[in-house]
Amino acid sequence: MVKHLITLEDFSKQDIEYLFEVALSVKKMKRQKTDILKGKSIGLIFQKPSNRTRVSFEVAVWQLGGNCIYLGPEEINLGKRETTSDVAQTLSRYLDGIVARTNAHQDVVDLAKYATIPVINGLSDMYHPCQALADFLTIKEKLVKTKVSSLKEIILAYIGDGNNVCHSLLLGAAQLGMTMNIATPKGYEPKREIINLARSWAEKTKAQFLITNSPQDAVRGAHVIYTDVWVSMGQETEAIERNISFKGFQIDNTLSLLAHRDFIFLHCLPAHRGEEVSEEIIDGPHSVVFDQAENRLHIQKAILIKLLGEQA
Repeated sequence: MVKHLITLEDFSKQDIEYLFEVALSVKKMKRQKTDILKGKSIGLIFQKPSNRTRVSFEVAVWQLGGNCIYLGPEEINLGKRETTSDVAQTLSRYLDGIVARTNAHQDVVDLAKYATIPVINGLSDMYHPCQALADFLTIKEKLVKTKVSSLKEIILAYIGDGNNVCHSLLLGAAQLGMTMNIATPKGYEPKREIINLARSWAEKTKAQFLITNSPQDAVRGAHVIYTDVWVSMGQETEAIERNISFKGFQIDNTLSLLAHRDFIFLHCLPAHRGEEVSEEIIDGPHSVVFDQAENRLHIQKAILIKLLGEQA
């Protein structure tokens, strides 16, 4: 049976810990090329512009010895120029794997339903699992053993929109047994079904969650402060309304004083300095956003190895 990465529901806690081990191992190799994906071709189906996702996957595939083919909106317009079913079945005859960055989450689900090769969700409007895995890898690197003994001791504070990144972080925290505090303006909370799923997992892992409209309550004592843009791609028409709603949710020095003394700051990027985060925070000593961005490359290598190259 073909294994995909559509959401973090597809990977167990053991799977995630395995990815961390592999990612840290390949990270030590730096830019050394291997032949783990020798003879294999990966297609990138991208409906949205991308910096980190596209570059990190293309470099990851190349450094693992494979071949990457970029398929933008002009080549493939899922469900319009051609049915998603036909795209998935056709590409399965040419490729060994697909990375999809789509507008609608259902497009990734449908690709996985009809493809006979692994499909990786590179971002959808509901989830961003590759980003979240890189985030947890960064937290593990920066805090575990140096500040705390395990991820279960971490308090992760997410401040901002309850969006796709927030959803994936919430599911990951639930699987890893972490504490996650989420602060959003009223009406911008994560989707109820995601909260319920995370809480059902938390019954086994002892993870704890706080969903609040108070950034101060969420940040208090946190080892990690995380934020994302207030206006994501496709939400430009909501920009004025969102900027009003999110007033008071900026990560700045005043808010960060409530966090743990040795907190780290994360942002999935791109960032809008002066909006969701002040320059003094994102460019300050607590920020590890570029280490976090680099880890996209390493965790994606680990994902590709797990889904396509374990035997090698």
